[in-house]
Amino acid sequence: MSKEKLIIFDTTLRDGEQSPGAAMTAEEKLRIAKALEKMKVDIIEAGFPISSEGDFAAVQGIARTVKDSVVCGLARANKADIERAGEALKDANASRIHTFIATSPLHMREKLLLTPDQVFEQAVDAVKLARNFTDNVEFSPEDAGRSDLDFLCRIIEAVIDAGATTINIPDTVGYNLPDQYGNTIRQLIENVPNSDKAIFSTHCHNDLGLAVANSLAGVMNGARQVECSINGLGERAGNAALEEVVMAVRTRQDLFPCDVGLDTTQIMTCSRLVSGITGFPVQPNKAIVGANAFAHESGIHQDGVLKSRETYEIMLAEDVGLNSNKLVLGKLSGRSAFKDRLEKLNIMVDSQEELNNAFRRFKDLADKKSEIFDEDIQALVSDFKMEEAFSEAIKLVSVKACSETGEMPESCITLMVDEVEQTETSQGGGLVDATFKAIEKIVASSATLQLYSVSNVTEGTDSQGEVAVRLEKAGRIVNGHGSDTDIVIASAKAYINALNRLFGDSVRIHPQAYEGV
Repeated sequence: MSKEKLIIFDTTLRDGEQSPGAAMTAEEKLRIAKALEKMKVDIIEAGFPISSEGDFAAVQGIARTVKDSVVCGLARANKADIERAGEALKDANASRIHTFIATSPLHMREKLLLTPDQVFEQAVDAVKLARNFTDNVEFSPEDAGRSDLDFLCRIIEAVIDAGATTINIPDTVGYNLPDQYGNTIRQLIENVPNSDKAIFSTHCHNDLGLAVANSLAGVMNGARQVECSINGLGERAGNAALEEVVMAVRTRQDLFPCDVGLDTTQIMTCSRLVSGITGFPVQPNKAIVGANAFAHESGIHQDGVLKSRETYEIMLAEDVGLNSNKLVLGKLSGRSAFKDRLEKLNIMVDSQEELNNAFRRFKDLADKKSEIFDEDIQALVSDFKMEEAFSEAIKLVSVKACSETGEMPESCITLMVDEVEQTETSQGGGLVDATFKAIEKIVASSATLQLYSVSNVTEGTDSQGEVAVRLEKAGRIVNGHGSDTDIVIASAKAYINALNRLFGDSVRIHPQAYEGV
């Protein structure tokens, strides 16, 4: 007997982007969307169209490009949001509008300043309006995890009657425990008279580290859609990690009454792509996609695995895209091989000039490294694309850094600032510290460094170093990242990238902002 399908709803491009500093360009969003489509994700929540012109363009571009996945846009329960989402999605092969309004007493009283009856009316009206743009409408009672069950039943019944085909139950602040959340899903399905006319969905946050556990509890109690994100990216502590949900269901088919339709061999590709674009490194002990997820150091474990993999591995590394064949490129590789690899990595090249520039950078890297891997190319192109995406008021010209035993490290930086070349020298606790201080002497941004992170792109001493930098100024938080075989140069690139974002990013409306609603 065939099992029911568990729908995977990916929100990396919407909720994932709400991680402080994780803003993506339209081109970067499209690259991720194409990778998700290749993985056969059922629904891609492409963004929040009314939040900014850039987000509208990104959702519109994804809607026009992606053919095999449903493209979804988020909208608060008001006319302007829904019409904007409808406009962004009108060219999609298959579209969904996801509209929401808070239903917990706390949110209604303190945030919305609305009565339950007003919220009820607004929810129904929003769903009816959304049906004018698509027959695939999802409704979410925000903060359902802290909402009154009777009120939830009442509003869910009404929005289903109004045309909602998916009902999402968000644990918006990660407050619920698995038994509690699963029981909520079960009771809603049992007590809402018309629940059979809609698919119930989970949307869990990781504030208590329970997002995946709660999502799976929801599935075991009747939910047939899970909202999740690559690497668990998302607001605050993040969302349920797609790779963990999918592999849990796939691995424990003895328990789950449903199965996913994803190509799990694409999981690692998507994970690395999202990590590279956002600058959020994946922790080594992260389940499924961490560097240590399939590593064994204990002698007992090693002996067991050598005798039989199943002794200490509950899934195959190959099933998530590890140990797959790679096209290894080097200094003798030509344009054709390079272009072919870009296409396989879902990296778009819009013109011959862009291809030539990317190929030139590839050749420069090949002179420094004996072998070029997929991860190197992704890092290289991410750097290149970021430079194109932002108006680079600040450009790195050169770095000269010196460190000597018993002496203060010193860095000499030359930048092009608004087409004027400037040079400064500074000392610091280390070469990176000295480099950042030299940059600040020139730029004087007064930004606060909140995060500095380094990770290697591939193995070996000639590996590219990938640096993530997070800057904050006047409440604005941006991430910058850069890569190079020289970690000091990579650090300078990342810091300058963050500065360009800080000075060039447009301000977006947050989806939970309810001005004038």
